[in-house]
Amino acid sequence: MVAFPRHAGTLRVLVAIMATPLAAATPPPLEGTNLAAERAAIARFQDHDQRLQDMGWRLVRGNAAFCPQVIPSIGLQLQDAASYGRPEIARAALGLTGDFAVQTVAAGSPAQQAGSLNRNREITRLERFDPNGWPAGAQLDWQRLARAHDHITAMLTEHGGIAIGFADGEAVRVQPALVCATRFELMGEGTAAVADGTRVVIGIEAPGFADDDATFAAMLAHELAHNLLGHAAWLDRKGRAARQIRRTEREADRLMPWLLANAGFAPEVAVGFMQAWGPRLPARRLIAPTHDSWTRRVRAIAAELPLIAAARAAEGQADWRRHFRREIVPDDGG
Repeated sequence: MVAFPRHAGTLRVLVAIMATPLAAATPPPLEGTNLAAERAAIARFQDHDQRLQDMGWRLVRGNAAFCPQVIPSIGLQLQDAASYGRPEIARAALGLTGDFAVQTVAAGSPAQQAGSLNRNREITRLERFDPNGWPAGAQLDWQRLARAHDHITAMLTEHGGIAIGFADGEAVRVQPALVCATRFELMGEGTAAVADGTRVVIGIEAPGFADDDATFAAMLAHELAHNLLGHAAWLDRKGRAARQIRRTEREADRLMPWLLANAGFAPEVAVGFMQAWGPRLPARRLIAPTHDSWTRRVRAIAAELPLIAAARAAEGQADWRRHFRREIVPDDGG
């Protein structure tokens, strides 16, 4: 079975350099390999990533006007066959001659609106570079894929758009939209849901995938809130004592309904999410010193709803940049 890279997305901007393209050749399928099963495994991963990118795009696009930092994005996720556990099987299963292809495009994004970026369509050009020519790491190494995504962001920033070329000779140019500076990544294993300051990383077995879209978006909004509020950097400075983590968790809970409102979801979904999610947590989590009890968390989220309603009635939007009350000030040292 093809093993998926631990991370399917991106890190920080890297400088792209010209490299000589690799010779393109399709290796024969390995003896006894069930390519239909491999395609099904890849499709399952892509289906989960599609949902993650769709909901993530709504959140970062809908809140871009209020985020402290924005980046240009087209809503495109790539895949690199070389980063799979068995690259030759991935290529054969997907019918690729090279390594790079479309993985997903977020619903409503410029990439979707371009109409040409279909799942598994092979890519040979990102602006003037062929990412297939960049040196690949060891199997399960996602660094080259990270480099490709960062290169896209760099081209969007420098040129206001990017030309994407396909293996069949066609090309499309896509113009970006501004989004909050967070990327969403799917891990090929585990149940994790974490934010590191620039990314929200979700494990493919995370129970949130079983929820409806709005509830799933609420889970993502909580993690996104950590990034937008600068919690990782603040904890780096203050230390990760339980009481400090608890303050950041409370803020992330409270910002959830604001983010949902601007993404087109009912802000009340955040309350429902915590009411449903809290009882699922192991008993040790209910009394963990890093989190309030789930009933207290529900009350804190619910207290934001009239504030959101008032802001929307007065201004037509849930401007959390102006109306959200911080419990910490990231740059005050306190």
